[in-house]
Amino acid sequence: MAVTKHRSRRAALFALTAAAATASLVACTAGDAGGSGGDATADVLTVAASAAVTTWDPVTSFSTEALYMGNIYEPLIWKNAEGAEEEFSPAIAESWETSEDGLTWTFTIRPDATFHDGEAVDAAAVVASIEAARERAGASFIWAPLDTVEATDDLTVVMNLAYPAPMDLVAASTYGAWIVSPKALEAAAADEQYFEAGIEAGTGPYTLKEYAPGEKVVLTAYEDYWGEAPHYDIVDIAITPDAVTAQQMLTAGEVDFATTIPLDNVESVAEQMAAEVRTAPSPFNYIALLNTTRPPLDDPLVRQALSYAVPYEDIIDVSALGYGTQSRSAVPKGIFPYSEDVPQYSQDLEKAKELLAEAGHPDGFTLELTYASENATEARFVPLIKDALAQIGVEVNVTAMLYNQQWEAAKADPASAQDIFVLYYWPTYSDAGADNLYSLFHSSDVPFFNLSYWNNPEYDALIDEAATLTGSDREAAQAAYEEAMQMLYDQAPALYLFDPQVVTVAPPALKIGDFNPNYPFTTFFSRIAPAA
Repeated sequence: MAVTKHRSRRAALFALTAAAATASLVACTAGDAGGSGGDATADVLTVAASAAVTTWDPVTSFSTEALYMGNIYEPLIWKNAEGAEEEFSPAIAESWETSEDGLTWTFTIRPDATFHDGEAVDAAAVVASIEAARERAGASFIWAPLDTVEATDDLTVVMNLAYPAPMDLVAASTYGAWIVSPKALEAAAADEQYFEAGIEAGTGPYTLKEYAPGEKVVLTAYEDYWGEAPHYDIVDIAITPDAVTAQQMLTAGEVDFATTIPLDNVESVAEQMAAEVRTAPSPFNYIALLNTTRPPLDDPLVRQALSYAVPYEDIIDVSALGYGTQSRSAVPKGIFPYSEDVPQYSQDLEKAKELLAEAGHPDGFTLELTYASENATEARFVPLIKDALAQIGVEVNVTAMLYNQQWEAAKADPASAQDIFVLYYWPTYSDAGADNLYSLFHSSDVPFFNLSYWNNPEYDALIDEAATLTGSDREAAQAAYEEAMQMLYDQAPALYLFDPQVVTVAPPALKIGDFNPNYPFTTFFSRIAPAA
């Protein structure tokens, strides 16, 4: 398996998303909804959205503008939420198949799709988009398995892989997989600022009508869209970073929907508006990585003791107001290869003390913990960890740092790094085996997100095997990943804390379907409809 190439840009993305996606997990779901100022007959949807635009370039995009990208652009296929009848839905590709060995993937392009510039979508255009993504995408690493990609005729794209890989999941990624007009790709190659004035070149149900940096985004329905026309002719979005302001706009009737309001106010806002509160699994995950390179955390018994000391339920209640579920390893619920069969620790202070004594530390010791100062959720639960460990004789010194600084310091030298690194993480695309399990725990010469610095050849072999099976034998891959997650439980190189839920406040004028955790940063306005 090729090593997952991790991205320094993720550190910047964390700072942009942490507050909105953790402290205030309130988002529009990828379902049906709608209304304008309570007028169900209107064809304008007004929205207060927290998402900033860091770039309009669909290739390099790797941040919160994903909220808008999913309405303007499309991938080859869409990944459906867990529990759907079909795992994927067609997008630019109307069908696809793979060889038995998982080394060849063939996508048949739909004949009726057009780019917003009027050009027809064909296989050559798809190949050009994939080649651009491989070369310069913010998430270019997702294409690492790809050896060659070619258009064998006008509507057929064939991908040949260097090793078996789940290219259906890759082709459905929320980053690095959008299909873009070849004319725009050529223009962007000549001028890297081409897209930044608010130019777009997608195939999706909406076009970009207006953009005022930091202020507004206006989308308009694309008349020649190949699929079902959206319910609204115009989506008028006020960029509203402050969640309280968004809440005020929503309750005052200034907007139909707010993508982010304070989590503390969810119930009161719902009551005030006679709205429904919905919860759904998210792809986000909180984990505390333990420095396994030096005593006392080089001893699995000590790491198990800390795992038994953590007050998991209290952490969810206090930091997420109950909107979360205890993690099973580092794979969020609803994302492959999550499994209910993976065991969890529960708080047992007596068991924790017994293990510390067995490990030769009856009087405890002192540890250094760091967390991201800009993450309000971490700020709420870190004191709970400190207090719980104090009850078993372990003193924890806590340091809050900007995430970028915390990450850079942790990568520098494990010998002088923190003992506990609190991390907020999510997979780039819908494979937490190839991302979370690999990125966080697979050994490497230079640590990126493996900030437990754990090195276990048996685990590495399992993860490598599973990754090569995912594209050809998903069940065998699942089994290998579950064995690896059992090892993570037994060896405890981290404290597996919780997966925050997405909470949706659905006003009565809106019909809102199920949230799709595979596109956590995207609000699909095309699927919003007036309430019946």
